[in-house]
Amino acid sequence: MSASKPPKTYQQFVGRYPKLGQAWELIGESGKEGPLDERTCRLVKLGIAIGALREGAVHSSVRKALDLDISAEELGQIVSLAAGTLGLPATVAAFTWVRDVLDERD
Repeated sequence: MSASKPPKTYQQFVGRYPKLGQAWELIGESGKEGPLDERTCRLVKLGIAIGALREGAVHSSVRKALDLDISAEELGQIVSLAAGTLGLPATVAAFTWVRDVLDERD
């Protein structure tokens, strides 16, 4: 599966602020250093985005997860794991953010 293009807003932002875009890329690259495989890293990053209640980061993580052939069922389990820590309202919000991307792809 091919990688998703970053959203237009992101492209506009890094076009306007290229040094911030470069810094962001370096941060992303340094996070890949270590024993975890790419798939595991993507699921962890989705969990972090959900826990931080960052809608845009959840959208991005789901797009990237789908590019890695991570299934909707696996994404759903990550959402359900959040309920015990975040509570139901925040978990339902995260569920809708994941569904936004899944529905786009359908």
